Amino acid sequence: MSATLWIIIAGAIATYLTRVGGHLVISRFDHIHPRVEAGLNAVPAAVLTTLVAPAALSAGPTEWAALVVAAVVSLRGGLMAMFLAGAVVLVLARQFVA
Repeated sequence: MSATLWIIIAGAIATYLTRVGGHLVISRFDHIHPRVEAGLNAVPAAVLTTLVAPAALSAGPTEWAALVVAAVVSLRGGLMAMFLAGAVVLVLARQFVA
């Protein structure tokens, strides 16, 4: 097998073990402290920021247009609507503008 396939398999195993390990650790507690719960609730926003920020800093006009549309849609719509609106604008802008 190729090295790329082994890297994908190793990444999948590491991701699975991390998720299962976190679940097993948290499930052992009867009561979770409110600060820990608040920290865990902040993780998705932190992960999204780490994924979007580097792309936003090196983005061109098409990416900025998609980010602006996604931000506006996120104020009124849900997560899926935001994602779809940003993706549609990005695809259309790259197809017709750039």
